[in-house]
Amino acid sequence: MPQIAVDATKFAGMSAEQAATFPRRAVVGADLTDAEIAAMPRMISTDSHVMEPDELWRELPTRLREQLPKVPFRNSPPGATDPHLRLKDLDTDGVEAEILFPNYGMALFGIDDVETQEQSFKLYNDWMSNFCKTDSKRLYGVPLVSAYDIAGGVKEMRRGHDMGLKGAMLWQVPDPRLPFTSDHYDPLWAACAEAGQPVVCHILTGHSYIKTGQKGGVQGIKDAVNAKTNDSANTLFDFIFSGAFDRHPKLKLLMAESEIGWLPFLLQQWDYYFERTRRTTTLPIKRKPSEIFEEHVYGTFLEDYVGTRHFPWWGEKNCMWSNDYPHFNMTFPNSRQVVEHHLHGLPEEKRRRLTRDNAINLFSLKL
Repeated sequence: MPQIAVDATKFAGMSAEQAATFPRRAVVGADLTDAEIAAMPRMISTDSHVMEPDELWRELPTRLREQLPKVPFRNSPPGATDPHLRLKDLDTDGVEAEILFPNYGMALFGIDDVETQEQSFKLYNDWMSNFCKTDSKRLYGVPLVSAYDIAGGVKEMRRGHDMGLKGAMLWQVPDPRLPFTSDHYDPLWAACAEAGQPVVCHILTGHSYIKTGQKGGVQGIKDAVNAKTNDSANTLFDFIFSGAFDRHPKLKLLMAESEIGWLPFLLQQWDYYFERTRRTTTLPIKRKPSEIFEEHVYGTFLEDYVGTRHFPWWGEKNCMWSNDYPHFNMTFPNSRQVVEHHLHGLPEEKRRRLTRDNAINLFSLKL
């Protein structure tokens, strides 16, 4: 497979001078003709991002602004903040719709001042709603939900849904005082199940290693791979083994940007120890973890070639493609080539599930 360099000049609204400063990244892709690209069904990305304008947070009172975390500046294409240009970039990349998450807002899940978090989330949700109104059948934001006051979190989620937002974005690594094994979250699980919308836990949110900042060198690599995957695994374990899905049979969970290659192995191991342990211990669940996962849990893949090798026998109903626009490791503007590289040889029905239908069904999208 050839290496396809990301051409930043394809961003809508980006000048040549801006393009020269934007990170370029080699993307593994398939060598497709223009006709083959045009014939591919348009895709839905289940993990994309916006870049909130700095002035948004200035609407907070001074006392609350002082509690906001310091996040390094990140260069971004114009479509990250301008929804009209975003739609043009979607067209360039063969993408019909995106599920949208924050950039700076992700860091807000780890702050300790509850009022600042709650008020910041309300500001963001209002802004995101307006962003998506540019085309409500292509841009789908996810409301940010603070879990300290769970009744308030449910109220904010419902307010977001009334504005057209989808799902409920929660921290991936909770405050240690509020583990996912606690019944504290049950009102939110019930509200999400009733709404037919998933809880979404995105990497690098909450009280994880990222709260104190990214490290460089070898430790940075260890965190970015080992610690990050460990956070995802522990979150999924707690959701499953706490019995949340048994108490709320319609509850769905999306593990966003966690990739998928690790999932079949851990589910296999959890099944083994579930069967071994249940002989002598009463467990909170009665079914195999893999069975619970298959019915309730979803994951996203970006460039996980190991993970996509499983699709002939696993995951076609639980996994979804994502582009991670506008971050440096996104697949734009070569998403269709990258998808072909990962899904080559799969039946068309499976490809549609992984790149469209699973997302449509999970979020009840009206395209």
